[in-house]
Amino acid sequence: MKKTTIVAAAAMTLMASPAFAHLNPAEHGSFAAGFSHPLTGTDHILAMVAVGLWAAMLGGRALFAVPAAFVGVMIVGFLTALFGLPVPFVEPVILASVVVLGLVVALALPVPVVVGAAIAGFFAFFHGHAHGSEIGAAGLLSYGAGFALATALLHAAGIGLGLGAGRLWQGSAGRIAMRVAGGATALGGLMLMAG
Repeated sequence: MKKTTIVAAAAMTLMASPAFAHLNPAEHGSFAAGFSHPLTGTDHILAMVAVGLWAAMLGGRALFAVPAAFVGVMIVGFLTALFGLPVPFVEPVILASVVVLGLVVALALPVPVVVGAAIAGFFAFFHGHAHGSEIGAAGLLSYGAGFALATALLHAAGIGLGLGAGRLWQGSAGRIAMRVAGGATALGGLMLMAG
């Protein structure tokens, strides 16, 4: 019963939406505005934590490669937006990323590290483009460093949850807990699409 409560509390925490909007760079600085940006959208939080969970499930080199691919390609998407290159369907693909990444965790999709990195990178491009299109008056480098760090920390949270579940529940129970979290993420993505 206690383990179920912990999992439920963690899932509710990840699905909670912060009660604040994006920080104004003039008041809080560009780094703070960039750092807070991924933390103010449920879609970003769910997708980035799911990347970490999936990396934990894949294990080995994927623990670093999948999140690193996400952060690296996200920066490319960010720069694309800054150069004014239009990208269609940014918001729908971001919402789809929550569902797809949740499903790969729910299905415990076993793929080679390169494929996992490519899937994460595909979605990361659109997340990065959204960050770049919403930069406002923030300074490029400090804003970019802020959202890259916040993203990496969300990935690390997902990895920590995944590895922690594996240690807390030995054997298949930990994997089942991660799969349930993936299903909840996919469901959260569908709810965001409907909302």
